[in-house]
Amino acid sequence: MRVAGRLTADVLDMIGQYVQPGVSTDELDRICHDYIVETQQGIPAPLNYRGFPKSICTSINHVVCHGIPSNKKLRNGDCVNIDITVIKDGFHGDSSRMFHVGKPNLQAQRTAQVALDALWHGIDQALPGARFGDISHAIQKHIEAHHCSVVREYCGHGIGSNFHEDPQVLHYGQPNSGNEILPGMTFTIEPMVNAGKRHVRLMPDKWTVVTKDHSLSAQWEHTILITEDGNEILTLGAAERAK
Repeated sequence: MRVAGRLTADVLDMIGQYVQPGVSTDELDRICHDYIVETQQGIPAPLNYRGFPKSICTSINHVVCHGIPSNKKLRNGDCVNIDITVIKDGFHGDSSRMFHVGKPNLQAQRTAQVALDALWHGIDQALPGARFGDISHAIQKHIEAHHCSVVREYCGHGIGSNFHEDPQVLHYGQPNSGNEILPGMTFTIEPMVNAGKRHVRLMPDKWTVVTKDHSLSAQWEHTILITEDGNEILTLGAAERAK
């Protein structure tokens, strides 16, 4: 899991320089696919997963999650979430980040920051002996305090030899509720934050999820290991590891 997590973070570190105006999300997908398969000798988990046609997810502006790379070109001011999952030696690493294209849109910057801070509030509660509701509540409280909303239809998940498994990790809820968090668990925390209302809509492709009110959405994700005395984040990027 540590190896898969590090490789996943390395892909996100690598792709940042290519997120520029005029680049298509198909091109980003191709670059990531080749890097995972040829350089890392890994497998891009999304490709053909339940029929998903690409190796990464690219969710632009009001797309909440599961955006399918296409010939659509990024424009100055766009924000895009890139979601990477690498399989290495049978184990999965899963992480996503927000990237700003060209000159950042101020609202996009703000929404992305709220989502990132919410992720860290959740991670701070991911401790042995706590409960999953503690993670959920910390995330929801932070997001709503900043007048944004939490997407409720999608959540974090257990991960290991399977891409998605129990437990579900909700991003809203009550403290001291849900199952106990135990050492050895590995799961993702990945809050989806809308600048407007929380309601979402599934597009006809059966993958792409958008905000109903077309407000901006942002998401960050890490894979977490619960240790005997705390947690270990398996998908830290180089800049985060250097802190």
